[in-house]
Amino acid sequence: MRRRSRGAGETDARQPGVAYAALDLGTNNCRLLIAEPGDAGFRVVDAFSRIVRLGEGLGSTGALAETAIQRSIDALRVCGAKMDHRHVARARLVATEACRSALNGADFINRVLTETGLQLEVVDRRTEAFLAVSGCASLADPASESLLVFDIGGGSTEVACLVGRGVSTMNDPCQSIADWVSLPVGVVTLAERHGGNTVTPAVYRAMVDEVLALLEPFRQRVGWAAAREGFHLLGTSGTVTTIAGVHLRLPRYDRRRVDGLWMSDRNVNRVVHHLRRSSFRERAANACIGNDRADLVLAGCAILDALRRCFPAPRLRIADRGLREGILMSMIREDGMLQAGRAGRR
Repeated sequence: MRRRSRGAGETDARQPGVAYAALDLGTNNCRLLIAEPGDAGFRVVDAFSRIVRLGEGLGSTGALAETAIQRSIDALRVCGAKMDHRHVARARLVATEACRSALNGADFINRVLTETGLQLEVVDRRTEAFLAVSGCASLADPASESLLVFDIGGGSTEVACLVGRGVSTMNDPCQSIADWVSLPVGVVTLAERHGGNTVTPAVYRAMVDEVLALLEPFRQRVGWAAAREGFHLLGTSGTVTTIAGVHLRLPRYDRRRVDGLWMSDRNVNRVVHHLRRSSFRERAANACIGNDRADLVLAGCAILDALRRCFPAPRLRIADRGLREGILMSMIREDGMLQAGRAGRR
């Protein structure tokens, strides 16, 4: 929760029209959503996203760098100002892999509180995986008997196997999780280990092989799900939204066209092949990638290719929603403001 005094005019979070806030400070991005409960779950009233690369260099030093800390604190100040402006009544502010694994993670959390007044909650891997499922499961095909939900992050990748029909209409889709795993690898960590600017075929294969080895125990446990009727992949991350934007040849990124998009396995192959043949400069020039992501996108493609190899599926659905939406849905659900069967985002 945000550290703030509760004045006489403070509104109870259970009353209609009250703002909720969900913040996700990851290894690569700082993202905020502010929303009010609505007929379809919630209505977004404000948002913020900035690439901060909090985990930059973490793999080699084991600690958060001062420059990365300062970038993150600057972004968090903006988030705090937005929450104050919107008179947020209830918030959950989470930090993930970078803060979980850094030697100075606890010191960073304390510094954020001192300098911004924001109290970050470092969530465990299970919580992160379940929140991602809660945030995007409304996009699952209602006719599918199973699906794989994945979130390719900066420092880790969360994967969950869901079994059963009607996941998209459940108030708590996490009840359908048959198994889950959190891989200790993301786009930042993988790119820093193998290189992201110039990625040769050999380097790309090495990235895929590293992820395959991490995925193998999970594949052995739930690989059977891929044979069920209507099995598909549901991805939430900058990697899959980037692939969708490139596929659509968008002149600039457009969430309305990307969120919920279905892509065939063939079309995913085509985009990945195109990106692998592109130079760093060409990737940076793409409006859906940009200079900040040009050195990370191929690491994301490698993680995606490993997932697709372990769990072959004819279709991938793209979600521009995930952990923050899961946080919002969980708070709204806890406050009894979620209408049955109407879980989603407007």
